[in-house]
Amino acid sequence: MASGSDRNPIIIGGLPSQVPDFDPEETQEWLDSLDAAVDERGRERARYLMLRLIERAREKRVAVPEMRSTDYVNTIPTRAEPFFPGNEEIERKILNATRWNAAVMVSRAQRPGIGVGGHIATFASSASLYDVGFNHFFRGKDEGDGGDQVFFQGHASPGIYARAFLLDRLSEDNLDGFRQEKSKAPHGLSSYPHPRLMPDFWEFPTVSMGLGPIGAIYQARMNRYMHAREIADTSKSHVWAFLGDGEMDEPESLGQLTIAAREGLDNLTFVVNCNLQRLDGPVRGNGKVIQELESVFRGAGWNVIKLIWDRTWDPLLAQDRDGILVNRMNTTPDGQFQTYATESGAYIRDHFFGDDQRLRAMVEGMTDDQILHLGRGGHDHKKIYAAFKAAVEHKGQPTVILAKTVKGWTLGPNFEGRNATHQMKKLTVDDLKGFRDRLHLPISDKELESGAPPYYHPGRDSEEIQYMHDRRLGLGGYVPTRVVRSKPLALPGDKTYATVKKGSGQQSIATTMAFVRLLKDLMRDKELGRRFVLIAPDEYRTFGMDSFFPSAKIYNPLGQQYESVDRELLLAYKESPTGQMLHDGISEAGCTASLIAAGSAYATHGEPLIPVYVFYSMFGFQRTGDQFWQMADQLARGFVLGATAGRTTLTGEGLQHADGHSQLLASTNPGCVAYDPAFGFEIAHIVQDGLRRMYGPDSEDVFYYLTVYNEPIQHPAEPANIDAEGILKGVYRYSEGTSGSIPAQIMASGVAVPWAVEAQKLLAEEWNVKADVWSATSWNELRREAVACEEYNLLHPEEEQRVPYVTRKLAGAQGPFVAVSDWMRAVPDQIARWVPGTYQSLGADGFGFADTRGAARRFFHIDAQSIVVGVLTELAREGKVDRSVLKQAIDRYQLLDVSAADPGAAGGDA
Repeated sequence: MASGSDRNPIIIGGLPSQVPDFDPEETQEWLDSLDAAVDERGRERARYLMLRLIERAREKRVAVPEMRSTDYVNTIPTRAEPFFPGNEEIERKILNATRWNAAVMVSRAQRPGIGVGGHIATFASSASLYDVGFNHFFRGKDEGDGGDQVFFQGHASPGIYARAFLLDRLSEDNLDGFRQEKSKAPHGLSSYPHPRLMPDFWEFPTVSMGLGPIGAIYQARMNRYMHAREIADTSKSHVWAFLGDGEMDEPESLGQLTIAAREGLDNLTFVVNCNLQRLDGPVRGNGKVIQELESVFRGAGWNVIKLIWDRTWDPLLAQDRDGILVNRMNTTPDGQFQTYATESGAYIRDHFFGDDQRLRAMVEGMTDDQILHLGRGGHDHKKIYAAFKAAVEHKGQPTVILAKTVKGWTLGPNFEGRNATHQMKKLTVDDLKGFRDRLHLPISDKELESGAPPYYHPGRDSEEIQYMHDRRLGLGGYVPTRVVRSKPLALPGDKTYATVKKGSGQQSIATTMAFVRLLKDLMRDKELGRRFVLIAPDEYRTFGMDSFFPSAKIYNPLGQQYESVDRELLLAYKESPTGQMLHDGISEAGCTASLIAAGSAYATHGEPLIPVYVFYSMFGFQRTGDQFWQMADQLARGFVLGATAGRTTLTGEGLQHADGHSQLLASTNPGCVAYDPAFGFEIAHIVQDGLRRMYGPDSEDVFYYLTVYNEPIQHPAEPANIDAEGILKGVYRYSEGTSGSIPAQIMASGVAVPWAVEAQKLLAEEWNVKADVWSATSWNELRREAVACEEYNLLHPEEEQRVPYVTRKLAGAQGPFVAVSDWMRAVPDQIARWVPGTYQSLGADGFGFADTRGAARRFFHIDAQSIVVGVLTELAREGKVDRSVLKQAIDRYQLLDVSAADPGAAGGDA
C-alpha cells in the first residue's frame, strides 16, 4: 500500500512555475530537438515522443502535470496484457447460456395476462464484465470473512438470476416468478437487488440510480475503518460497483469521489458500463462520455483504466504509424458510434474509414462482415481480465474501469444500440431464432414456435456447469450471497441509564444534550462502547458532541499530520487512524452512506456496529430520504438523530432550516421506528429498547429515528411507577390534572410537552378546567399499531376484534382531546380516527421563518396560551363552557399579537 504522503498529496501533478533556468543552453537543445521531430517526422510522431517522455518521467517519479484525458484507446496496451488463466471457450458457452436465460426470463414475464416487465438490454451489454468477475475475481464468504462486496447494477438483475439458475441456486419456478413475489411465492424473485425481499441472496440495493456508487465508496471506507479499529479483518475484501454511464449523471454518483482518493481506497473498483445510452437515447450524443468521465475521475485522484476496443482492433492499431486511426477514434462522437452499432459493415467502411485513404487502406483486406464485427472492449474476456487484474493490483488509489459496450449486445438488430432498447422487454419468434443462432444453443425452431421460449441448461454434469462450480469454489463461495453470522450483543443493564433518568436538576439542557449524555455512558461500556460509530456532517460542535474529540477521536487513516490550532484546549480537535468518529464533511448523503455501511456490518462482515448519525433535522428525511429507504431495504440498523427538530425551535435560522414535517416523512418508511421524546428519561427507555430490538437475541431489521431539540429546558426526574410500556408504544399520561372541575385532555410530543404543562396550569387556575397531559412519544408507532389491528380485523371477522393501543390507553379519559406539537398538524392527525372522543390538533403548518421562539409559536398558535384557547374551543363545541369565554381568552392572551408573546429561551445550539 502506498505511503500516506503518496496517497494524500497536497499538490497533484504540479510543476514549478517560478524556478529560474540555470542552464538555458541545455534547455534550448531540448526545444530544438522537439522542433526537429515536428519538422522531420510530423506532429503525430512528436506527440508520441512527448507522451513516452511523460510516461518515463512518471516511472522515474518526476512530477509532471496530469492529463485530463488520454487517447480513445485501451489504457492497457496489448503488449502489457497478462496471461488469461481461464478456458475462454467454456466461459463463452457459460455466458451464452446466461444471456439466453436472462432474456427469456424477462420475455416470459411479459406474457399476456402477466406483463410485469423487466429489462434485458443492460445485462446484455454488461454480461461479459460480470462473467469475468464471477469466474476470476469476486470472492465469496465461505472463508468466514465478508468476501468481496459487489454492488450489481440494478437493471442487470436478470443476468444475475440467470447465472444463479445455472448453478442450481434458483429453479425454473424461480425464474418464472420474476417480478411476481407474492403471486408466485415462495418462488418469486424481486425485480432488482432488494435484500429485504431476498435476504439470503442480495446484499446491496442499487437500482435507485446514484446510490450504488456512493454506497460503494462508503462501504470501502467502512471496511478500512473496521480493520483499523480491529473490529473485523477486512484486508481481503474488495468492493466492486457496476454502474451505468448514464447513471453517472446523478449527483450522488460523482459527488463523493474525492473521499475515495483522499483516503487511498485501493480496495474499491468502479466498473462503468459505457454502452453510450441512457434510458431514452445517447448519454453524450455530441460528445464522448468516456473521455468526460476519465477527466472527472482523474481530476478526483482516481486511477483510470479505459477498456474501449476488443482484440480485433489490435492489428489495425499496430498499423497506425501516423496516428490517423486514433485521431478518428478521438474525434468520432458517441452518437455516431451508436449508429455504427446498428449499421452494416459497408456503412462503417464508407463512413468511419472511407474519407481518408490511409484509413481505408488499413481495411482493404477485410470483408464487410469482419469490419462489422470489430468489437468493443467490454465484450472481450481477455481485455476485461487485464483491466480487472490491473485494478485489484493497483495500490494507493481507487480505480475506475470505463468499459465500452453495446446496449442490447447479441439480442439482434431490433435491440442492439437502439434508442428504445431499454424499454424493450419481449423478443419475437424471429428475434429468438436469431438470438439462439448467435449463441449457438441447441434449441429447436419448434420449441421457439410453440408457446413460451424454454430456458436452457447444459446439464448438471456438463463441462460448463462443473467449471462454474469449480471457479466459485476456488473463490470462496457463491455471489451474491447475504449471510448473517453476528451474535447478539451483551447489552448494558439499567444502571447505565440511571443518570439520564435522574433529570437535569436546576440545569436547563436540550433533549439533544440529554441524548449525548446517555451516549457517553453507553460508550463507557467495555463490551458495547467500541461498537458505536458516531457520524455527523460537520456539526459535532453544534450538537454538543465535541466532548468526544479527545477520547473517541475522529477517524482519519492518515492520522493528524499537523498541529491543531486548538491543541491546548481540553476539547481539542483530534484525528487518529483508529478514531471512532466519522467526520464526513458537509455531506448528508455521505453521512447517510456511512450510516448504511455501518448499520449493515452485522451482515456484511458478521460484526455488528451501532451507528449514531446526528444531523440538522431538516436535512435528514427530506434531503436524503431515498437513502433512508435504501437503508431499510439493506436491513441496516442504528440510531438516527434529527437534531434541531421542530418548526419553531431553531430560532433565527429560518425557512430552510425549520423542520416541521420529518416525522411525517419518517412514517412512510416501514423500517423506521420514529419517536419524538420530550425528556431525558423517555430517551433512556427508547434507546434501551432500541438496542434490545436491533442488537439483542431476537434482533429486528429496523432502525430508530429520534427527533431531538436544541431548546434548553429543565428535565424532570423519571416519575415513580413510570409507564414504560406507554413510552415505548407511543403515549402515556405524564401529568394528571389536580384542580378544576371540567375535564379535558392535552396530548403533546417533544418540545411541546412543557407548553402543554403550562397550559394545564392556566386552564386550572383561570378557566376551571382539569386537563391531563399525555406525552405522545410516537404518533407514528401509535398509527402503525392501529393499522395493524384493522388489517387483522379485516381478515379475521370471526375472531375477537383487536382494539388499537391508543384507543385502549385513552379509554375512560374524559373531555375533548387537543393534540399539539412543533410539527405540522398532519403528524398528530395520524391517530385521529382511533381517539375515543372529540379530537383536534394544533400544529406548525406552513414555512418556518426567523424570529424568537415565542413569536413563532404565537404565530402558529401552538404556544401554551393557544393550547388553552384550543381546549376551550373544543369544550365550547361540546357545550361545556360558554362560547363567550373564547373571545375573552383570545383578548387576555393577545393571541392576535405575535409581538406580545414571551420570546422564550434563547440560545442552546445543542
